[in-house]
Amino acid sequence: MTLEILGISVLWLFLFGYVIVASIDFGAGFFNAYSLFRGKQHILTRIIQRYLSPVWEVTNVFLVFFFVGIVGFFPKTAYFYGTILLVPASIAVVLLAIRGSYYAFTTYGGLRQKRWTYLYGLSGLFIPASLSIVLTISEGGFVSESAAGLELDYWTLFTSPLTWSIVVLSITAVLYISAVFLTWYANKANDEPAAELLRKYALIWAVPAIVTATGIIVELKDHNPEHFSRLMDLWWLFGISFLLFAGTVYLIWKRRYYGLAFGLLTGQFFVAFFAYGISHYPYLLYPYLTIYDGFTNEAMAIALVIAFLAGLGLLLPSLYLLLRLFLFNKDYVQGKRDDHA
Repeated sequence: MTLEILGISVLWLFLFGYVIVASIDFGAGFFNAYSLFRGKQHILTRIIQRYLSPVWEVTNVFLVFFFVGIVGFFPKTAYFYGTILLVPASIAVVLLAIRGSYYAFTTYGGLRQKRWTYLYGLSGLFIPASLSIVLTISEGGFVSESAAGLELDYWTLFTSPLTWSIVVLSITAVLYISAVFLTWYANKANDEPAAELLRKYALIWAVPAIVTATGIIVELKDHNPEHFSRLMDLWWLFGISFLLFAGTVYLIWKRRYYGLAFGLLTGQFFVAFFAYGISHYPYLLYPYLTIYDGFTNEAMAIALVIAFLAGLGLLLPSLYLLLRLFLFNKDYVQGKRDDHA
């Protein structure tokens, strides 16, 4: 394995971690706002607040690692993506700041206005939607290079079916992942009304998630035939992902083994996420940039790999302790202890 492949693999792993952890967080915020809108906050708000309290501060650690690493390993990405992502990235940063500020004020300052709860919930859908545009741009066809530099064709980007397929997938995946996890969490808390409502949400969002994922593959056939061909070569990985999806839905439907169901869901997205990444190899941006263009020097690459693996070695035990001490602590999940991280 070359250093280039090792570097992108480590970064892809951190990005996958962010997708799962952030999806749970974003979806929880949306379900909290939706329950308030529907007058069902008495069912969901307490269980969601108990989840968000210990974890909201650590959600973006994975994303920070990824952005630092992508520029460290592949310095040319700063040139290619720095300019063209100025608008969508700025929107995402502003929304992340709103979410962090809101939660800090509600937790420690007593802010309780409904409109802020709705803003917090909706921002959890807009953030993945804005960040997912990066995947669309990476498929090529939206960026042109001239003497003046790089230019992003916003009209082509926002009228492309591929763009909206990926945006819709990002939203449905967030709600599906979050609903499955929170169903498990509510069940661990012996909160049957919350678990049953969240189970319903999980089943509702399961079908849109798998349909939109299939839709992206269909759109790629015309937009980027080369990538589509590589995806078809890895059909068996997507087949495994679909079987894991079917297992998750079956267990949720039968009200059995919610923890195993979330494990299967994580496996489903892990396989599909890495299959997509492998099929995208070696391009970071079609057709301008590959992982071999402008890769950092060997000494820096080795240092970054060691640093990121060490960071992962610290982060995973920290998350495990967070789960043990708070999220799945019997007294905490049942509301007998209201500690805040």
